[in-house]
Amino acid sequence: MSNELIPHTNLEGARAWCHVIYGLHALAVVVGVTGAATIAGAFVFGVPSLVAVVLNYLKRGEVAGTWLDSHYRWQIRTFWFTLLWLLVYGLLIITLIGIPIAWVLIVLLGLWVAYRVIRGWLALAGQRPIGTS
Repeated sequence: MSNELIPHTNLEGARAWCHVIYGLHALAVVVGVTGAATIAGAFVFGVPSLVAVVLNYLKRGEVAGTWLDSHYRWQIRTFWFTLLWLLVYGLLIITLIGIPIAWVLIVLLGLWVAYRVIRGWLALAGQRPIGTS
């Protein structure tokens, strides 16, 4: 396989899937904001994000070596880091001393997830790669 990037015209299908995946993640954020779940909880355990992360892994190979690869990696990392921080939250919430820290953490985590979905989707709309942080 060549190191040459695939032209944009050949990526329209993969780009459309990336929009669908961001849309599913955004739906999970909305469910977290409007429902009984937290944003982070809805993002990791909600059906929209679970479907989105499966699609990420299924479609990821189609964009290897392109600017879209950064978006698929961004989405996957957002999911797994959110899960990791939810585990930290779970450990904190079961301790009396950790409860206040856990509540701050869950709010910050929700804001971080929303930020990553919005920032990524805006970059995708502008046909720009996204950073890996």
